[in-house]
Parts: sequence; C-alpha cells; structure tokens
Amino acid sequence: MQFDPPLEEGRLLRRYKRFLADIETLQGERLTIHCPNTGSMLNCLSEGCRVWFSRSSDPKRKLPGTWELSETPQRRLACVNTARANALVEEALRGGLIAELAGFTALKREVAYGVENSRADFRLDYPGGPAFVEVKSVTLGFDGSPLAAFPDAVTSRGSKHLRELAALAQQGVRAVQLYCVNLSGIDAVRPAAEIDPAYAAALLQAKEAGVEVLAYGAELSPQAIRLVRRLEVCL
Repeated sequence: MQFDPPLEEGRLLRRYKRFLADIETLQGERLTIHCPNTGSMLNCLSEGCRVWFSRSSDPKRKLPGTWELSETPQRRLACVNTARANALVEEALRGGLIAELAGFTALKREVAYGVENSRADFRLDYPGGPAFVEVKSVTLGFDGSPLAAFPDAVTSRGSKHLRELAALAQQGVRAVQLYCVNLSGIDAVRPAAEIDPAYAAALLQAKEAGVEVLAYGAELSPQAIRLVRRLEVCL
C-alpha cells in the first residue's frame, strides 16, 4: 500500500475528543487533523512525538488531513489509522501472501453473519466452503520487547466477534481471527489480559472451539505499508 503523495511529518501537540489531533508540521504550520482511531492509542501518542499525516485536497472536508503514523517511545513506527488494516489484509490476500488463506475463488467484504448482528471483515469462498475472517489492528508494544498485545482498551465489540467466530467453528464453518500488526519491531502477539480480561478469555474459548488465530506483521514507512511475514500468537 503506497501513500501517494508520501505522508507529511509533524509533531503531536495533543489528541482530544477522540477523533481530533492538533499537530505542528516541520514548516511550523499548526493543524487540527482527523484521528481515525477509537482506541486508547496506548503507546502511540505522547506530547511532542513524531507523527505523519495524509493531507486532503478536498475542499469539502472539514479537516485538512488524517493522522496515519506515529513514532512510539521505543522509536517504533505504528499505523494508528485502523481503517488501513483491512486494506492491507485484502492486498495481502489477493497477492497470495497469507499462505493459510490462499486458494479462495471469491472475496467479499463486510458480510453479515452470526446471531449478534455482526459483519465479517472478509468472507472467502473455497471449493469446500466459505471462511469468515475478522481482522484486528495491533499497535500496542512494550519497552524492549518484540511482543505486542491486543487490545489497547476494553472492546466488547471484539469479544462479540470472537463469540460469533466460535459459533461458526462449532458448526463446522471455517472461522479465522487475523491480527494485522501495524507496529514495527514485533515478532509475536498476545492477548492483553491486563487491559481486557474478558477479551482474553473469549480468545481462548474461540481457539478451543476451533477458530484459527493468525497474526501477520507489517513493514512501515512514510512512503508505504505492507504485510510481510507471519508472527507467532502467544496464548
């Protein structure tokens, strides 16, 4: 996934009202931009940290840009735009990078399924039947550790998705939880039980029910992001 044009760099002044961030560009311009992340962004924001944003030329937009990348205290790059995860995964699926999910004959996005009014990020059709795939963007890292964690805030929606996947697996339908690790310098992922114990428990239950749990890591720069390799999932 190429950023065209390449992202612009700035410094974070503050994030507030969840979806707003004030930044200062390298040229000294102060802007209020869109923050496309509903989580806590733990480890991804601190006053004065380096950020990169995409600037919009659309005169109808209320805000002039969107926050895309952040430099963490560990000097890692994190993609804080959670909307990028599904696009990255689709690009990797269509390119055959995710070996465990190769060979599908059709790909559909945002497909309704389950009993809790859910929508799967992807439905992949195979000769032997469909696979339903839920994608989660991972950006939470820790000092000196190549182990990332999800979630960075309590997510009842994430737990609901795991229940839906578990129900599919119990019915013999292929169900996959895929973690898109949008944080550099990471080799493995674990559930953040210290932040959301209910989610961690739901993940273990889903795994026991037959849900496949995968993680793939991204290579990030202000020019491009792409998924490059499978990571270990530590349960």
